[in-house]
Amino acid sequence: MNPKDLGKHLPLIDDLHSLFLSDRPLLDVRAPVEFLEGAFPNAVNHPLMDDADREAIGTCYKQQGQDAAIALGMQRVSGDIKDARVAAWAAFAREHPDGVLYCFRGGLRSRISQQLLYEYTGIEYPRVDGGYKQMRQFLREQLDSLPNRLQPIILSGRTGSGKTRFLQTITQMIDLEGTANHRGSAFGSQAQRQPTQIQFENTLSIALLRKISQQQTTLLFEDESRSIGSVHLPETFFKRLSEAPVILMQLPDEERVEISYQEYVLDNLQAFITLHNGDEAAGFAAFSAYLLGSLDKIQRRLGGVRYQQVRQTMQAALAHQERTGQTEGHYDVVRLILLDYYDPMYDYQISKKQDRLVFTGSPAEVRDYLNAQGIQ
Repeated sequence: MNPKDLGKHLPLIDDLHSLFLSDRPLLDVRAPVEFLEGAFPNAVNHPLMDDADREAIGTCYKQQGQDAAIALGMQRVSGDIKDARVAAWAAFAREHPDGVLYCFRGGLRSRISQQLLYEYTGIEYPRVDGGYKQMRQFLREQLDSLPNRLQPIILSGRTGSGKTRFLQTITQMIDLEGTANHRGSAFGSQAQRQPTQIQFENTLSIALLRKISQQQTTLLFEDESRSIGSVHLPETFFKRLSEAPVILMQLPDEERVEISYQEYVLDNLQAFITLHNGDEAAGFAAFSAYLLGSLDKIQRRLGGVRYQQVRQTMQAALAHQERTGQTEGHYDVVRLILLDYYDPMYDYQISKKQDRLVFTGSPAEVRDYLNAQGIQ
């Protein structure tokens, strides 16, 4: 088998700008470990080689060269294994005839996959020139350049003001917390794990690319620190946001308590139960661990006495919930954390942004202000 001949007559994609704008389905034939480290939002992993194959063939390549590595690969990916992998590619290609495939560098793995798919099924499925590495580099370059074309506006407000809910009613916005799968605070963890930093950057870059291609350069973002849970905003992008005008959305305390109770208690509880396939006991155990673990993260900021007070109130609410199934005891916990912890911290943070503050009002007033700025 001459590697140079593999996929030679089959279609090749090199317009990455159009590729990401068109939202074409992506067939990733890298090993699972590579996919987990970083992927694209609409990519599905059907590898040519599993992790063990990749390691063995990579070692062979270093020690004995390309020909020996190809021979070993043909040996390991053969028979029923090869049939199953080609069948997975064929099923994907038939379901997504407008898709493309790629490996890490657009080299042997994607050419072999493309060639096998063609030989077995007659499907001429395009592969991406340069593969994942080139796609990733393209998106990183967009993250460096696109923020300079933005006119961002920052939506701020105390915890529980319903900023995320409000943001999701706006067309000209990017939901950073949704992209990061984290609410951006000590209690911001979600039932589902966060994306990797690479996945987060890829998704953010594609979102920016699409907004700007739609002539949406004035965009609304929620007020965030550089880090959102375990991921962080790229430097150029964060700098652009940190210079943007700020809108402060205000809501009465009791409404904020109600929103926080819904999001941090009821919604999270249901998310953990769903994650555990409807097992309420397992979901409750995970929910309890989430609440207590989140509280431990702010122990030093609360101080010993206040921390013990909040923890005892939280444990009592959890015990009552476990006995009766009722969650109303968490209202007291929400009030304590919201008013005694988050509010003073937020007031300090907003005091440093007074020179950027351009409007303050209720959600309805904020909407009217944004509409007047041409933001829908």
